[in-house]
Amino acid sequence: MKTVNHWIGGKTVEGASGNYGPVTDPATGEVTTQVALASAEEVDAAVQVAREAFQTWGQSSLAARTKVLFAYRALLDANRDAIAELITAEHGKVHSDALGEVARGLEIVELACGITTQLKGELSTSVSSRVDVSSIRQPLGVVAGITPFNFPAMVPMWMFPLAVACGNTFILKPSEKDPSAANKLAELASEAGLPDGVLNVVHGDKVAVDALLAHPGIAAVSFVGSTPIARHIHTTASANGKRVQALGGAKNHMLVLPDADLDAAADAAVSAAYGSAGERCMAISAVVAVGSIGDALVEKIRERAEKIKIGPGNDPASEMGPLITAAHRDKVASYVKGAAEQGADVVLDGTGYTVGGFENGHWIGLSLLDNVKTDSDAYRDEIFGPVLCVLRAETYEEGVALINASPFGNGTAIFTRDGGAARRFQLEIEAGMVGVNVPIPVPVGYHSFGGWKDSLFGDHHIYGNDGIHFYTRGKVVTTRWPDPSEAPAGVDLGFPRNH
Repeated sequence: MKTVNHWIGGKTVEGASGNYGPVTDPATGEVTTQVALASAEEVDAAVQVAREAFQTWGQSSLAARTKVLFAYRALLDANRDAIAELITAEHGKVHSDALGEVARGLEIVELACGITTQLKGELSTSVSSRVDVSSIRQPLGVVAGITPFNFPAMVPMWMFPLAVACGNTFILKPSEKDPSAANKLAELASEAGLPDGVLNVVHGDKVAVDALLAHPGIAAVSFVGSTPIARHIHTTASANGKRVQALGGAKNHMLVLPDADLDAAADAAVSAAYGSAGERCMAISAVVAVGSIGDALVEKIRERAEKIKIGPGNDPASEMGPLITAAHRDKVASYVKGAAEQGADVVLDGTGYTVGGFENGHWIGLSLLDNVKTDSDAYRDEIFGPVLCVLRAETYEEGVALINASPFGNGTAIFTRDGGAARRFQLEIEAGMVGVNVPIPVPVGYHSFGGWKDSLFGDHHIYGNDGIHFYTRGKVVTTRWPDPSEAPAGVDLGFPRNH
């Protein structure tokens, strides 16, 4: 059986704890790989390697860093298919979706290639007699990233390229459910010329995470995952003196106004709700139909959802793959089974779905729930599967109030032809990312990604300008040089005056 080991100091390091976790092919249910699970001692060893590497990398020139990043970008581009195949084999998403994940990660590598502009400081001359003030940004040291199973390549690439471009060294703890993509990313970085110890991959479970959160040698922690874990990461790491950005869960709404193009809205709802089997924090999981359009919209969504081809991710005909584990599949199914008891109309029931020849895979079909109540489990919880809830509202104001009452505030969208309504929505909705006739408003790399309320813990969003600020700290330098024509001044113990 294949074993995924750690990547530390520019080479593969075998696990020393004796503990391993299973990695399953979601399409077959078969355990294909085992992954080493690090002990606290192994985490400490990785931190020491990263700290030593920082002594050189943190002082390296921007030209040296960007040279590596440009080479890395080229290697990632050449290896898109290989990375996507690893994602499909362990996560289960279809190959085209995996390729899209790699492409979105590449956007951040490209942003990091231009770090020379982003790290420019500021200078004010002659703020007083021969006194200049400048501000600069410097790296933090060793930083860590803890990433989720649903985007095993993209989310790590949202973190470490910017971190190392800013001069930090990085320890990545990817999900133990699909670990191989992370190692491939690290290997390619080494091939691109990244010095040993700058990017390290430590696999593990809660033991490794807790060790990272407590380690005094780590200056900052980035996290993407569920809200309960994000809250724990933020609380624990902050208590240990670390800078933290912890992105949590979501319940993203799509408000459809009566004037909207219903065919376009239905297309968007199906793509956003069921793409990647609903296993993404930016999935639309709740559609709010305003006015009398609800029945027509639900019917259009049903017609499209029934045509989605479900199958193994490596089958070019497949449009949606399996869920990551059998346990997660069963949990998602439980929400559908309980929906009718809590007042919803089950328009499509995807539970019990199987694929011929792959009966042991983690399969579930597409589910569509109509007339869902806001106090039902299917609405309140982040299901993280191919389940779309439809709620009804009589007016725009009622729909906005419903959305703003949610404890989550990750992303949201409005579908309308009315520019005035769209403008109001942008200003009135309580969410960090807003789409206008765009169902999944994930920002491009040079804008930052992040939500509000229980979808984000910490002050910084991820990537973009926020990401660069997160991985650096500011310093202000005030300088005064005597004019060469003057004799050296005597000692003056008075408080310096600006005028």
